Amino acid sequence: MATARTANPAPMAGLNKPANGQLRGQTKTGGQQSELLSNVQHPSAHKRTSIPQSSGGIKFGDDWKKCLELPPKDTRVKTSDVTSTKGNEFEDYCLKRELLMGIFEMGWEKPSPVQEESIPIALSGRDILARAKNGTGKSGAYLIPLLERIDLKKDHIQAMVMVPTRELALQMSQISIQLSKHLGGVKIMATTGGTNLRDDIMRLDETVHVVIATPGRILDLIKKGVAKVDKTQMMVMDEADKLLSQDFVVLMENIISFMPKDRQILLYSATFPISVQKFMSKHMQKPYEINLMEELTLKGITQYYAYVTERQKVHCLNTLFSRLQINQSIIFCNSTQRVELLAKKITQLGYSCFYIHAKMMQEYRNRVFHDFRNGLCRNLVCTDLFTRGIDIQAVNVVINFDFPKNAETYLHRIGRSGRFGHLGLAINLITSDDRYNLKNIEDQLVTDIKPIPSSIDKSLYVAEFHSVDAEDGEEKA
Repeated sequence: MATARTANPAPMAGLNKPANGQLRGQTKTGGQQSELLSNVQHPSAHKRTSIPQSSGGIKFGDDWKKCLELPPKDTRVKTSDVTSTKGNEFEDYCLKRELLMGIFEMGWEKPSPVQEESIPIALSGRDILARAKNGTGKSGAYLIPLLERIDLKKDHIQAMVMVPTRELALQMSQISIQLSKHLGGVKIMATTGGTNLRDDIMRLDETVHVVIATPGRILDLIKKGVAKVDKTQMMVMDEADKLLSQDFVVLMENIISFMPKDRQILLYSATFPISVQKFMSKHMQKPYEINLMEELTLKGITQYYAYVTERQKVHCLNTLFSRLQINQSIIFCNSTQRVELLAKKITQLGYSCFYIHAKMMQEYRNRVFHDFRNGLCRNLVCTDLFTRGIDIQAVNVVINFDFPKNAETYLHRIGRSGRFGHLGLAINLITSDDRYNLKNIEDQLVTDIKPIPSSIDKSLYVAEFHSVDAEDGEEKA
C-alpha cells in the first residue's frame, strides 16, 4: 500500500490509497488551485519571539510592549459576532504581564464579546454556563482566566480542560502553550485516547499544572491513581453538548466524582440540549449564565444549495473547485467509506487532497490535522469528526458533499468557515432525499439557504487584506 509523502507533495498517478489520509493530485494550472498556499496567513507562520520564557529581563517602568514580536495585523472585515464589544481591553482584567505578553503575541488585540463576559467572572471563581457561537473566541474566554489562576508553587493538577475529540485537545494544548510561554514554567499536558498510555504515566510522574484531555483517557489515568485530581479546582467543558451526550456523559459523571466538592466548572457550548440542563442543576452552583446566541447561524457565512442527483455530485464539486477562490476548503461526507472514495475522486480530478476520519490510526490523524492546519494542502475531506471546535483561520469554504441529518451537525459543520467573525461560504449538495432535511434545518436555525447562483460574488467569502506600500506609505486594499 503506497503512502504519500508529506514533505514534498508529488502528483499521484494511480489510485493506491495511502494509509495516512494524504492524497496528492497534480496541481491544476487554471482556476483557484493554481494559487500558492504561501499566500494564506497561517497561525504557525508567525515568527517566534526572542523574549525569554521569564520576563525577568524587563524592568519596572520599561515599555514591555515594545519587546513583543507581534504577528501581522489582521485587517480583514469582521462581523458583529466578534466586534460588538463593550470596549474593554485585556489590561482591564489585572492579568499578569507575562500572560498579557502571550495574549498579544497570539494576535489577540481586544477581547471578543464572549471573552468580555467570561474572563472577569471566571477569575472570581464562579461557575459559568456560556452559550456562544463557534469561532467567536471561546477558547480564550476560558484559557486566559485558567492560566492566570495557576499557582506555580503548587505541583499538582490545578485545572482540566475536557474536549470531545483528540484533534481539539491537541489544538487547545498548542494555544495554551503559546499563551503561557512567558509565564515561567506552567506545565501543560494533552492526553487522549489512541496514544501511548505509558508515555502519559511517565509524564504525570513529573509536575503537571494543566491537563487537556478527552474523557476516556483521563478517566483511565485517574482510576489508575496516576492523574490525581482531588485538588483540581477548575474544570472546563468545551463543546459541552457533545461531552454530555450518550457517548460521554457517564465518563464525565465519573471524572467529577473524583474532584473536590468546591471545584469551579466552566461550561461552553453552541447548543444547549436537555442533557446540559440536567448536568447544570446537578453539578453547578448558581452558574453565571452567558447567552450570546440570539440567532443560531454565524454572521458572515453565506449559505447556498445546489440541487443535484447523486451521480452529478463529483462533477458539481469539480465545477466549484474551478470557479471558487478557495483559500482552504473542508468537504464533509456522512461515512468513512465515502470520505476515502471522494478523496480518490478529487485526486483523479487533479487536485491535492487530504482526508481524515475516526477509523484512521491516531498518528496519521495527527499528521493530517497538523499539515492541513499549516497549509500543506488546500482541500480536506472528512466526517463529522472534524466539526467540533477545530479552528483553522484559512478555511473560507465548507462544502457538504453529503447533507447532514440534523440542524446541530449542520451548524457545527458550516462553523468551520468564518472563524472569529471573518467571511465564509457554505455550499450544500442536495439530492431529492435531502429536501425535507433542508427545510427542517432552515426552520430550526431560522436561516435562509439559497439556490446557488451562476456566479458567486467573491466579496462574500474572500478576505481583503490591507497592506501599506513600503515606498509611499499609502494603504492599499
